Amino acid sequence: MIEVLVVDDDARVARVNAAYVEKVPGFHVAGEAHTAAEALRRLETLPRLDLVLMDHYLPDETGLTVVREMRRRGHQTDVIMVTAARDVATVQAAMRHGALQYLVKPFGFAGLRVKLEAYAELRRTLDGGGEAEQAEVDRIFGALSAPADPGLPKGHSPTTAELVRQSLMTAEGPLSAQEIADRTGVSRQTAQRYLKLLERTGRARLTLKYGDAGRPEHRYVWATRV
Repeated sequence: MIEVLVVDDDARVARVNAAYVEKVPGFHVAGEAHTAAEALRRLETLPRLDLVLMDHYLPDETGLTVVREMRRRGHQTDVIMVTAARDVATVQAAMRHGALQYLVKPFGFAGLRVKLEAYAELRRTLDGGGEAEQAEVDRIFGALSAPADPGLPKGHSPTTAELVRQSLMTAEGPLSAQEIADRTGVSRQTAQRYLKLLERTGRARLTLKYGDAGRPEHRYVWATRV
């Protein structure tokens, strides 16, 4: 089993994320933490820990500060950032400090499952040991990517599609491309492209919002529950 520490400042969110983790075969929640200090204590006291789901916005320090301190103390535990922080500087810093994945809130079970399954594939690849030729190196790095979705056209990212899908499914009403972009951190043009794809495949329904003047605004609502 892959032992996971779930770190989130919101205890309710931590419980939800822990429940998601437990639903993925091969994963077990070893503990939860709601502050940076508690996360570091857990790292010292838990008998075994393979992976940390790390929130960035913690009440006493940032999640990246925790990751830096982990490395300073010699902890090589893997990290997946699970946070609402979408600025490029934070994403870049997470990469530089060794975060293997970065999952932007809000997300549902499917979004987290994709990341965990990719991580499990990476571990299986690395457990083989030995020397690696270029093809094997490519396979190791490829294991960090989201698995391909055969239903997506070429050039579409399964991770981005999942972010857009989750945003629509959790919305209380129709959303515009700009609102999807704000929620997911992608550009408005990218959001529009994925929304049109979801509409063509029958998963999203287009509605029009008429203003006082000009063209009506295109808004989308989730059409099915899958």
